[in-house]
Parts: sequence; structure tokens; C-alpha cells
Amino acid sequence: MSELRLDATQLDRYSRHVIMDEIGPEGQQRLLEGSVLVVGAGGLGSPAIQYLAAAGIGRLGIVDDDVVERSNLQRQIVHADDDVGRPKVDSAADYVAALNPDVDVDTYETRLSAANVAELVEEYDVVLDASDNFGTRYLLNDHCVLTGTPLSHGAIYRFEGQVTMFTNDRGGNAADSEGQGADDPPCYRCIFPEAPQPGTVPDCATTGVLGVLPGTVGCIQATEVVKYLLGKGDLLEGRLLMYDAMGMTFDTVDVLANPECPVCGDEPEIESVEDVAYKGSCSISAD
Repeated sequence: MSELRLDATQLDRYSRHVIMDEIGPEGQQRLLEGSVLVVGAGGLGSPAIQYLAAAGIGRLGIVDDDVVERSNLQRQIVHADDDVGRPKVDSAADYVAALNPDVDVDTYETRLSAANVAELVEEYDVVLDASDNFGTRYLLNDHCVLTGTPLSHGAIYRFEGQVTMFTNDRGGNAADSEGQGADDPPCYRCIFPEAPQPGTVPDCATTGVLGVLPGTVGCIQATEVVKYLLGKGDLLEGRLLMYDAMGMTFDTVDVLANPECPVCGDEPEIESVEDVAYKGSCSISAD
């Protein structure tokens, strides 16, 4: 970390962080020097972007190829009625600029793909997956495992949500390791080996979603990212947090690395995201 250089305005803005022993001015500067790529500026991405920016994460990248629709506004809180029809990345960037001038925002009005994932991810310390489809989730997981990039995962359905954190700290990339160690962390494929077939899991447009639900889940994702950048607290690595808004319950289950996982297992089959068809079941190519 470079020499401490918080100015008077920053000491005031982040005063509730600075007075905490666990953060202090050094921790706040660590956040200001940190960078996070948020994939998706919708229901999960909105609260994550809002709170990461407020916390003083110095650089945010926002990836989304969609435009704001009026039906988004019930839950996607960084967009407003006047933003309908605008690219979500532009609306989100304007929101951050108004909230915190300390934060630099890079916008990528594109769909994440095997062709651009490496170029986008390599510029950032942590990735926050706020996507709404299985193809993107598996693509991010596989790339982050192979490059050792920390990844925050969240997902929502109707009244339920789930969050976990993958540091992908295996002492080296999965592609050139000699198999899992006893204490190696799991990845997304360890928990969900393949995506369900298309059409078997309805989306929000079909089943609906409680408007406040993504706020809770996205905030937990942002919390994990802030903790990671600070190097403080116990992350949700190796644990899947499940939230039921109707019952107002939080349950955590332990998840283990799968030695047969195709990307981080003992004999990985995936050495590049080019090996996988990120559609349908997100399975390994037969070629």
C-alpha cells in the first residue's frame, strides 16, 4: 500500500470507517486503492454498486449490455424513471458520480463472453457476479478459478437468495496445479456441476421477484468484497448462505471442493474457457 494520503474531505466522508479499529485510515486507503468488476447492473448489481461506491472502492467496472426498462425500477435502485431506455451502465455510472466523486467508474456496454472475459477481469482485484443467467455464472467461475481471481456469487429467485465467496486461492492456477489439497476451497462448479437445462428454471420475468430481495443479497455480496479487500473477518468461502425472505431465515451450509470438479479438481478437464460451451448446461466441449 502506498503512503497514507487521506485528505480532510475523505477523513470526514469515511469517518465512521476511520474510527473503527478493524479499518482505520489504513484500511480506508486500501479500499480507495481497490478495484471491483461488477458483472450486471440489475437487481443484484444495483445495491452492490451503491454500497461499494459509498464505501469508497476506488475503481468500479460495470458490465451490462441491457437498457433500463420501467419494470426494472421496482428493484434496480441505481436507475430512475428518467433513465428508461438508457444503457444501464450509463445510468449506474451517473448514480455513482453523484454519490461519491472518489470513485472512478469504467463502463462496458457489452455481454460478457469467452472472447472478452480475460481482458475485462484482468484489470480488477475482485469480481462480483450479479448476473442473471447460468452461462455467465459458469464463465466467470471458470475464468476466475483458472486465473486465481476472487469471485463473489449471488443469486435470487422469487423470495429466496443465496450468496457465497470464492477466493480461488489455491497456491496457483487450477490449470497448472497438481490437484486439490485437503484444504482447497470449492468453486461454483463444485456446488453446481452443470446448469439446469434451458426452460427448467423460470426467470424473474416469468415468476416475479420480491423487490427488496436483491437489495439484501446484493448488500451481502458487497460486504464480502469489502471484507476481502480489507483482509478482515470470516468470508463465506466454503459456505453457502441461503436467505428466505418469507420466513426471514438465514441458513448456512458447508460446501466442499469436489475432487472430480472439471475446473478445480484433481484432474481438471477445463484449461481454458474456450473448452466450454457456455449455453445450455455449460458443459465441456466434446471436440
